[in-house]
Amino acid sequence: MNIDWAALGQVFGVSLLATVALVGIFTLGILGTSGAGRSGTAEGGSAPAGGGTAVARAGAYLCFAVCAAAVAYGIYIIAA
Repeated sequence: MNIDWAALGQVFGVSLLATVALVGIFTLGILGTSGAGRSGTAEGGSAPAGGGTAVARAGAYLCFAVCAAAVAYGIYIIAA
């Protein structure tokens, strides 16, 4: 039995990078929908209903779409 350690390391590196990137993108999506970082909310002020501006929500939905596409592509690769 011969293990190709270089290929194993490459798979590990790519999967680690992809995982960190997807978690980061998903986190940006959550931040975009939560409205974190807006002025007034840190001091106990009331946040406007709707969870952020339209641009922030659109960006958040884009982040979620990228995550969903990456998961779908991964499932496609596994099934093929």
